[in-house]
Amino acid sequence: MNLENKTILITGIGEFIGLRTAELASSQGMKVCGLQSSSDKIKKAQNLGAKVIVGSVTDPATAEKACQGVDIVLHTAEVAQEGGSLEEFRKVNVGGTVNMAKAAKNAGVKTFVHLSSVLVYGFNYPDRITEEGPLSGENNPYCQTKIEAEKALLQLNSTPDFGIIIIRPGDVYGPGSIPWIVRPLLLMRQKLFAYANDGRGVINHVYIDNLIQAIFLAIEKETYGEIFNVTDGQETTWKEYFTRLAEMSGLPAPFSLPKDELKLFLKLRYEGQKLFRKPADLLPEVVDFMTRPYAYSITKAQSILSYEPKITLEEGMRLTQEWIRKTDLQKLT
Repeated sequence: MNLENKTILITGIGEFIGLRTAELASSQGMKVCGLQSSSDKIKKAQNLGAKVIVGSVTDPATAEKACQGVDIVLHTAEVAQEGGSLEEFRKVNVGGTVNMAKAAKNAGVKTFVHLSSVLVYGFNYPDRITEEGPLSGENNPYCQTKIEAEKALLQLNSTPDFGIIIIRPGDVYGPGSIPWIVRPLLLMRQKLFAYANDGRGVINHVYIDNLIQAIFLAIEKETYGEIFNVTDGQETTWKEYFTRLAEMSGLPAPFSLPKDELKLFLKLRYEGQKLFRKPADLLPEVVDFMTRPYAYSITKAQSILSYEPKITLEEGMRLTQEWIRKTDLQKLT
């Protein structure tokens, strides 16, 4: 499929991944429209020339309206906290995803790309795990509902009329990334950031533009019914990543705590925030997300999509550093 002049609908267009996709899609000659849950995050997308509808992915009428005249849907909207109510996660991550896919199919959309996550493998998985699994919900609502959404979506795949593509990104960083750039830096500035178990294990980072490169390749090659792991393909330890993040921001290197101690500290902090009716900024479950042990395989994306990450960690951090210098991070949380 030639992407030029194609119309792409991006759900969650005002968020980190959606907004950057809108920028790069526009630069490739695509017509961009979007769906965003709240009006306070649509201005930047509108400034790019995108036509944005405000509404929920769970609403059938909104989904139907958004999908009219669209060639491609990129579904990025999700509930992406580390923990919380399974019901809330399921409503958006499963119900909203299926609702958007059915609306797209009924509207004659050709391609539906779902942004899933490598978290479908859980927290304890084999080294170089491939798209074949095994999958593990880990009794975590994010992991569990991402698995459920994938299974439900694949049942709707009916090529050549309507094709489903599933992308499982690693840890997406770059300008605007809340979990891997903004939140760690804000905590480092308060001397509250720690990594667990001496930072052993692997952060499977993927620079935002590399991820979008892989998404566009999957659409161009019409890889319907396929699932792809997408990372930068580098084995970077948690310690190396967060130390580099601190250094580029002129902050002291973070300290380390044993995993169980760090979880207990965050649990007590969370309970204290609840007691004083403050919004929780970090859940104890974040420790599980930040202690994953191994790299994921991207061999399938490399062989089928000819995906080769163009931006290295060094270059990605340099670009992010430039953005940090002119951004008030506090306003992003």
